[in-house]
Amino acid sequence: MNGIPDRVGVMKTITFAVPCYNSEQFMAKCLDSLLACASSDVEIIIVNDGSTDATEDIALGYARDGGGIVSVINQENRGHGGAINSALRVAQGKYFKVIDSDDFVEEAACHELLDALRTLDIDLAITNYVYEKQGKKRKKVIHYENCLPQRRILTWDDVGRFGVGQYLLMHALTYRTAVLRDCGLELPEHTFYVDNLFAYVPMPQVRTLYYLNVDFYRYSIGVEGQSVAEKTMLKRIDQQIAVNQAMFSHVDIDAVDNVKQRDCLLHYLEIITSVTLILLVLAHTPEADVKREQMWAYIEKGYPTQYEFLCHGFPSRLLRNPGRVGRAVAVGMYQVARGLYGFN
Repeated sequence: MNGIPDRVGVMKTITFAVPCYNSEQFMAKCLDSLLACASSDVEIIIVNDGSTDATEDIALGYARDGGGIVSVINQENRGHGGAINSALRVAQGKYFKVIDSDDFVEEAACHELLDALRTLDIDLAITNYVYEKQGKKRKKVIHYENCLPQRRILTWDDVGRFGVGQYLLMHALTYRTAVLRDCGLELPEHTFYVDNLFAYVPMPQVRTLYYLNVDFYRYSIGVEGQSVAEKTMLKRIDQQIAVNQAMFSHVDIDAVDNVKQRDCLLHYLEIITSVTLILLVLAHTPEADVKREQMWAYIEKGYPTQYEFLCHGFPSRLLRNPGRVGRAVAVGMYQVARGLYGFN
């Protein structure tokens, strides 16, 4: 561990964890956006995850000039999940937020979030995120004002119904650090798409929520080679499947007593499972068809509650045995969603 300021054991308001792998071209924008709204009760932990470019030097420069706010962990490459795990182990913030190094935050919204967290005692804060699609002037904002009352402490009984495409992605979430630790969160290493586990696995532990309707997180997308690019996801479909199945195995949905909390979890699970299935449909190979059938068998055999829910949902039902017409409809739905939300 290098570039770590003296750690006196005083709890900070928030820890921003910034996983970096060969991030020299864009990490400055991310870190500058955080430092623009940071103060002494904020810590920024840069995790240099085995980079082979100038990431380490840039990170150490920020630690040197960051006024004691920025620290650096240098480690062998462990992937996105391994970087988050390392930051979580040493985090001193009451709250914990992951900011990917190719993304950034909006300064005014960041100030509002920090001001709120300084006075709150909650398990989860929720803010909006924006798809910063390259080359696209109009940016899609994911907000929750239709289903979450604003600027007051909520329980799940206060939560409304989430719409299609309106799920609690990692970029929207700021967890109480103790919630992440108490649920035993340990993300898989050398695996993509673990952000879904970060968002999903701790959710059953959440009892209090707070929604701040500000466009805090700017989610950069549309860059060639990104892990969420369609071609890349098709190449890494086995990792998508592994993470999707881990979402089933890591959360006992039948142990979640609150109906609205359970509905939120099932809604998230349906979206991610639909992504997995539609990627397998897009692949349109005999091997992909076998994997799609294996995915359904995995769910039906081990998770009857989730299976019944998915069987009643239109997206999953369509993708069960799509056929020629079903494939065309599924691909059409995917293209519409891609156009609306700007992903891939």
